[in-house]
Amino acid sequence: MRDTLDKLTPGWPAKLNLAFDVALLVLAMAASMQGGFDTPSFASLALLGITTWLIGTAVLRLYSPCTPRSNTDQVTLTLLLVVIVAVGLYLWERIVLPDAYRFSVTSFGVIVIAWCTALRVVLFQPLRAVAGPVEEVLIVGVGPAAVATATRLLRTAGGRRFRVVGFLAFAGEQAHAAIARGVIPAPIFGKAADLLPVLEERPVAEVYIAGRTLVHGPEMQRAVRSCEEIGMPFALPVHALQFERAQLLSSSSSSDGYLHYISIDSRPMQHAVKRLVDIACSALALVVLGPLLTLVAILIKLESPGPIFYKQARVGLLGAHFNLLKFRSMVVNADAMKDQLLAQNEQTGPVFKMKHDPRVTRIGRFIRKFSIDELPQLVNILRGDMTIVGPRPAVPREVAQYKLWQRRRLSVRPGLTCYWQVGGRNEIGFEEWMQLDLRYVDNWSLVEDLKLIAQTVPVVLLGRGAS
Repeated sequence: MRDTLDKLTPGWPAKLNLAFDVALLVLAMAASMQGGFDTPSFASLALLGITTWLIGTAVLRLYSPCTPRSNTDQVTLTLLLVVIVAVGLYLWERIVLPDAYRFSVTSFGVIVIAWCTALRVVLFQPLRAVAGPVEEVLIVGVGPAAVATATRLLRTAGGRRFRVVGFLAFAGEQAHAAIARGVIPAPIFGKAADLLPVLEERPVAEVYIAGRTLVHGPEMQRAVRSCEEIGMPFALPVHALQFERAQLLSSSSSSDGYLHYISIDSRPMQHAVKRLVDIACSALALVVLGPLLTLVAILIKLESPGPIFYKQARVGLLGAHFNLLKFRSMVVNADAMKDQLLAQNEQTGPVFKMKHDPRVTRIGRFIRKFSIDELPQLVNILRGDMTIVGPRPAVPREVAQYKLWQRRRLSVRPGLTCYWQVGGRNEIGFEEWMQLDLRYVDNWSLVEDLKLIAQTVPVVLLGRGAS
């Protein structure tokens, strides 16, 4: 629960902002009640309003300073959420509440929009700039432009805080005195050509390419291509040109001297709906499937001593690691036994797969066949580590062996089901698997997600492609 709260409201200023907004919601609802005050009626309104607000802020990432937005965008999204909450409360009041009690949508909307916007822009945005979470960035370049960029970032901008983790030098570029003498406390990791190896070892939120087109054009282009291939967000000086995959972020601003690009689909409303579906479906599924999950846990414990759940480090969005949850389907020392079985690997590439893996228990074989062992990942989805539809999360040592073009699958959040899942899983070779994942990355849409979910149901029920 704490992890979920930290992702919804990173840093104490965001948590304080949320507390103020919730208190304001309750006060605005109380002030908007007409025809007297009825405690049960008000309690139902308050519960509905707060729940809708919390879900909406999670989907729209209203409390995340790591999402670059102008004040206009902040106000627009706040207005949208207030309208959604107000309409929900109005419908609830009309359908459920007694006729004697009426809810004024107009007064509620005016109060919340005015105060929420004022508090967000005037108080909490400056507060986040001082005490909010820190975004780590890498700068390509060690000259005056790189120093100016680092200095500007370290002073914070737009309510965001940055940490420059290091620099990469263009060929023949001399390090500026501020970098060479450590005035800017960040090391030079190597040359611009080392960008990919550095990002493998040191994932960051964004790469700033601080070069001059006339001097460093070819190297800047190679850096851009590298970021595009692995799906890493990057920023370029405003004089940069067009690129193969990357598209300009709708929230990008040139006020910092840079334009910000991302190499995946950046439709914010569709992503917001996708996240809302993730939250609603995973929460509902955990409740509905509770008896089944309990039964499986008991059977695992009865057959084999050891933990019920298996936790494993997996690679998520942009290379960030998280602990993936599964029902334990193997013997306790399965990882130690894996090295002895490598010669019997039936999958190409860095992935290990065996149809008749001797480490799998009897109950494990059953729950694997019908993908029941994957159900605890609903918790990962609820927390935001994963999504319902997306490339399956890989283990770190597999990712370390990826080719350049394969790393782009990390540019989206990993999922519970995907093309590989519905296409036969263990019957698909590694290269084809990666191609299917990139097909999803490049062509994602809500409609495509619905199709994949529909295709997953018969695959799971019939136990096709599982081992």
